[in-house]
Amino acid sequence: MATKRDFYEILGVPKNASEEEIKKAYRKLAMKHHPDRNQGDAGKEAEVKFKEAKEAYEMLSDPAKRAAYDQYGHAGVDPNMRGGPGAEGFGGFAEAFGDIFGDVFGGGRGRGQGGRQVYRGSDLSYAMEVTLEEAAHGKEAQIRIPSWDDCDTCHGSGAKPGTKAIVCTTCHGQGAVQMRQGFFSVQQTCPQCRGTGKIIPEPCTACHGQGKIKKQKTLEVKIPAGIDDGMRIRSAGNGEPGTNGGPPGDLYIEIRLKKHDIFERDGDDLHCAVPISFTTAALGGEIDVPTLAGKAAIDIPEGTQAGKQFRLRGKGIKGVRASYPGDLYCHITVETPVKLTEHQRKLLKELDESIRKGGAKHSPGSDSWTDKLKNFFNA
Repeated sequence: MATKRDFYEILGVPKNASEEEIKKAYRKLAMKHHPDRNQGDAGKEAEVKFKEAKEAYEMLSDPAKRAAYDQYGHAGVDPNMRGGPGAEGFGGFAEAFGDIFGDVFGGGRGRGQGGRQVYRGSDLSYAMEVTLEEAAHGKEAQIRIPSWDDCDTCHGSGAKPGTKAIVCTTCHGQGAVQMRQGFFSVQQTCPQCRGTGKIIPEPCTACHGQGKIKKQKTLEVKIPAGIDDGMRIRSAGNGEPGTNGGPPGDLYIEIRLKKHDIFERDGDDLHCAVPISFTTAALGGEIDVPTLAGKAAIDIPEGTQAGKQFRLRGKGIKGVRASYPGDLYCHITVETPVKLTEHQRKLLKELDESIRKGGAKHSPGSDSWTDKLKNFFNA
C-alpha cells in the first residue's frame, strides 16, 4: 500500500501556516492542476495532484481535523480508524486508544464522571456580508445565532414532569459496555443509552427528552479592520453544546464581501475605472478621483491614451496582517462624445482634417497599427 504524502508538503506550506496561507496555496494548485486545463497524458498526472491538493485542503482548513492530523498524522483523520457514530472532531480517534489501553493501564480518555462517554459539540458556520468600507475600517456587529437552554418544562432532566430517568440496565449507568478481544478488554459506547448511563422511560414532550430547547441569542462580533472575503472569525464556545458534559463547539463567522459600485479589491490593493473626456485626454488637466478616505487629485498628461494606469500609493486597504496599506490603481477610460449637434459635428470634422494633415505625429498608435496590418497581409 502506497504511503500517503504529508498534507503540508502537498500544499507547500509550513506546519504553522495560517488559514489564509493554506487557502491561497490550495487555490494556486487547484488552478494549475484542474482537469479542464490539462489534457492527454499530462491530464492524468494533473488529476492525481488536483485530488491530492483537494484532500489536503479539506483536512487542513477544518480546525478539528487539522488538530487531529497534527497530533496523529494520517491515522487521525482516517475514517476507518476513528470512533463510531456520534464521535465529533478528533475525539473518536483518541478515545479508541483510551478504550483499549485504559483497561490495561487504568487510564481512559473522553470519559466523564462514572465512565460515561463525552463528546465535543459540533462547530457552527455563519456567513456575514460586509461592505468594502466596513472591511477596510472594521466594525462591531450583532448577529443572531442558535443557542440551547435548559427546558423550562423538565428543567433539563429530559423526563416528563412527575417522572425521572432510570439507570441504564445494559451498562448499569457506566455509559459504556466491555467486550473482550483476545488479551484486551475493549470498551464501547453503550448502544442502549448512547453513553449517558440513563434511560428516560417517559420523555418530556416539550424537548422530546433532550433536556434542552433551541432558542436564538444575540452575539456581539468585532470585525477587524482589513478583513477580506473568505476569511473566518472564530468565536470559541458558541457552537453546539457537547454531549454528557462535553465542551461546546465553536462558531466560525465567514466573511462575504459585497460588490462595490466603484472599487474592486485585489488583496490589499484597490482598482477603479476613471472616465475622462476626449478633450481632457488630448489636452491634459487635473481631475479628482475617489478613495476610501475621500477625494484625491491626479494630473492627466497631454495625449493620455485609454487604458493608462495611475497608481496612488497607500490609498488601498491595510490588511489584517499587513504592516502598511496597499495601493489604489486608477484605470483611465476615454469617453467618446455622443448626441452631437450639427455645429459640434462640423468642428470635429475640421479637427479630424487638421489632424490628418499633421501626419503620424498626432496618431502614433494608428500609424503603428497600419504597419502591422501591412506586414500581416504581405506575410
